This record gives sequence, C-alpha cells and structure tokens, in this order.
Amino acid sequence: MKRIFLFISAVLSMGALSAQETVYPAPAQTITFALTNATVHIGNGQVIENGMVVVSGGKIVDVRPNAAIADVKIYDCKGKHIYPGLILSSSNLGLVEVGSVRATVDVNELGELNPNIRSLVAYNTDSKVTNTLRTNGILLANIVPQGGLISGSSSVVQLDAWNWEDAVVSADNGIHFRMPSLLNRRGGGRGFQFAQQPAGDPVKRGLEQIESVKAFFREAKAYYAESKHEATNLKFESVKGLFDQSKKLFVHCNIVKEMLIAIDFAKEFGFNVVLVGAADSWQIADLLKQNNIAVVLNQLHDLPVMADDDVDQPFKTPSILQKAGVLFSINDDDGNTRQRNLAFNAGTAAAYGLTREQALSAITLNAATILGVADKTGSIEKGKEANIVVADGDILDMSGNVISLAFIQGRQIELTDKHKQLSDRYKHKYGIK
Repeated sequence: MKRIFLFISAVLSMGALSAQETVYPAPAQTITFALTNATVHIGNGQVIENGMVVVSGGKIVDVRPNAAIADVKIYDCKGKHIYPGLILSSSNLGLVEVGSVRATVDVNELGELNPNIRSLVAYNTDSKVTNTLRTNGILLANIVPQGGLISGSSSVVQLDAWNWEDAVVSADNGIHFRMPSLLNRRGGGRGFQFAQQPAGDPVKRGLEQIESVKAFFREAKAYYAESKHEATNLKFESVKGLFDQSKKLFVHCNIVKEMLIAIDFAKEFGFNVVLVGAADSWQIADLLKQNNIAVVLNQLHDLPVMADDDVDQPFKTPSILQKAGVLFSINDDDGNTRQRNLAFNAGTAAAYGLTREQALSAITLNAATILGVADKTGSIEKGKEANIVVADGDILDMSGNVISLAFIQGRQIELTDKHKQLSDRYKHKYGIK
C-alpha cells in the first residue's frame, strides 16, 4: 500500500511540474530583429523616446530613434518600455532550492578558509526559482558561496542555459570574505542572532578571526614572491587574482568599524574591495569614494542597523551614496521572495532621492561594472550582448513590471514559471478569464 501511495505521489508531482520541464533553453539567434516604437532606457541614465533596438548574432548592433528598417523581424513595442536585463549582484540562486531541505542546499563548505571553493561548478541551471526571476526581468546573477570566513569564489551567470558551462558569463570574478561581527549585542536590527552565541567577548573573537584572515593573505603574498614552489598550495593559488586585481575581494559587512577594516585590507594588500551589505555605508560615503570602494546594498526593505537610526534610513542610503559619487548597486537577498523584488527595491530608492534612471542603473550597469562584466552587458549599447527586457510599463513599479518579452544573448526566452502555472490552473478551475 505504501508503495502504491509513493508511486501516485510521484506521478502527481511529475504532472504538476511537467509544463515547466518543457521550458528549454532557447537556441542561438539566427534572424536579425528590431524592437521598435518603444521608450528605450539605456541603463546609463539616457532615455530614447520612441526608439528602436536592432539585434543580430546575439549582439546589439544599433540603438536609435525609431526609423524604417527592412529585411529584419519586427517586434512592435508601441507604448512599452525596453530595459537592459536586470542583474542580481549577490545571490545563492542555483545553490539553494528549498532552504529547509538539506539535500537541495549546496552553498556551504566546512572550514573557515575556503578560497579554492568555486560556486560555479555547483550551480543548478534547472532550479525552479530561476524562471520566477526571469519573469520579473532578472536575466543575470552573481552566484555566491557561503560559510566560513573566506567562502570561495563567485561567478556571473545568465539565466537560460543547459548547464553551468553554458551559463557562465564571468567565471570566478571575486573572492568572498565574510567579516565576523564586531557588534557587541544580542538583539535588535540586523545584529539580532537567534542561535546561541559562544561564550566570551564577541568583538575580541571577531578581531582574532580577522587577524587570521590577514595572516592568510600575508602568507599568500609570500608564496607568490617565491620563484619556485616546492608544493602547490591550492588555497594560495586561488587568491592570486586578488593581488593583480584580476579578481575583487567582496567583503560582507554592515557596520562602520567593519567597513573601516575592509578599507584597511585594500590599503595593506592593494586589493580591489567591494562591500556587500554595507548598511551603514551612508555614514562614511566620502571615505568610500576617496578609497574607490564600491558597494552592494543587499536589502533595502529592511530595518536600520541601530535602533536610533531613522526607520527609513535603508531607503535613503542609495541617494547618499549617489551624491557622494560612490559606485553602488542595489540587490535583493530576501530569503522569502527569493530575489524577485530586485526591481522594487530600486523603485523604493527612486522614491527616496534617486532618479528613476539612477535607480535603474543600480540594478543594471552599476551592477555589471562592480561584477566586471560591463563590457558585455548592463546597458543597451552597440556591441554588447542583447540581454533585453520589454515591459508594459515602469519596470520599477509593481503595476508596470509586466514583462512581455525577454532576450538573453539575443535569444527570445520563455516567460513561464511555476507561479504562472498555478495561477492558470486555478483560473481554469473556477472559470476565471
């Protein structure tokens, strides 16, 4: 009886997922096409009213005011808006499917210092989360490992691929260091910890861990200074790109004293540092600009770090960084919405000081620049990959974020997901049109 029940459950599960399983990666673009009669948001602050975008061979070949064009496939986008594909600056997409099911979580590694771990090779292109992001305009993501002090390397992927080899846009673009908390408290704001903390002074323990990371990088520097190695050290080899700045050091931290230590890393080792989280970056915006430190704001829809901060401080932080000239991107790391609210985080920033085009840049071109892929994507410019979204209205607004067309590398992708399938299922059941 138990076997029969399991068999029936499996069949029902397969039936519920079958529609999504037929969403295959799109084939390479073979026909030149043009998106016409639309408002084109370049991603760098410029807007072309009644413009057109011409795509051939997976690349953008022309962006200009609307004009007659022959011998190409035409997508008439009258009344609609064209945007660059949105980019998640930091995500566990493809590494975590269901957080409460251990078998679907492949984001953490044992140990404290794991720079040699590559998130890319664990990336699951068949994740059911991916399609829910594409239908919200998100076409690229930076896949980041977790755990320990040095978690490993992240990679940028596009979200329409058979496997990680097909998906990769930029492999191993940065090493991620998770700064130990230097906040000596047990509750309130982002510092709240549900898990039982070890005995002793947490700040002292954090400073000791930070010193161990510095010692690791000093040893790595000495390792590179050797003309010949008696043995290959994989951990040291994996951070070599930090010293020649072919890779970036992404430092996950929030409060000022932690960010000052991150700046110290940049000065001592010559690293190209990016702050991830950086909730209190508004307090030292000028210092970040002076030291050429970029910022990934992980979550705008959140409480401030300190109880006496303005309750809307996370909403205002992007405009403060913008005015100071700090390069920053806006991200969404909400575990409940699984990054789908990226555009709406930017929309909130637009309501609190940014222009709408500046907010758009924060989830497109700025993100691409921070991730080192701005030569390939992030804006609708000639020569870049055709990662393009067509929305019925303002993509930063929930009422306008209705994606009618999306292209990755010029390939028109399918815009369906599990959410849409369930919606259609119950509309059909109750005769709703």
